[in-house]
Amino acid sequence: MAKKQKNDSPVLANNRRAFHDYAILQRMEAGIQLSGTEVKSCRARTIQLQEGFVTVSGGEAWLHNVHISHYDFGNRFNHDVRRMRRLLLHKKEIAALIRHIGVRGHAIVPLSFYLKGGLVKVEIGLAQGKHEYDRRDDIKKRDSDREIKRVMANFNKKNE
Repeated sequence: MAKKQKNDSPVLANNRRAFHDYAILQRMEAGIQLSGTEVKSCRARTIQLQEGFVTVSGGEAWLHNVHISHYDFGNRFNHDVRRMRRLLLHKKEIAALIRHIGVRGHAIVPLSFYLKGGLVKVEIGLAQGKHEYDRRDDIKKRDSDREIKRVMANFNKKNE
């Protein structure tokens, strides 16, 4: 069974690399303009988000470097796998992205693709790049939390 978002939508793809490389400051939901074979490929979960990023130009937000594989049963009308895809956002949301993207070290990255009401949506995040020491601190914290959970589980077993 597919993982569920907060609104009980199946997640089609996650960008775990974004959480490793960036500190996510703000999240936003956006629609995405896809062709027919792209929608079918998304539903087949053949999406790679690791290298994806968002730019804003001409008052529109564009998603770059997201790989949506060819649809296996498509014909000559199959899509280009790495084409730029337009994100469907309101003008106020695009203005907020423009304000934040001007800050050095900030980027807009796709976090996940999911279905909502039969439509493919993308969750984008305003991200700030992590330094190497931030990544090491995250790994130490994760390891210590794992150790604490293991010790607590053993302690609870002994007391039962």
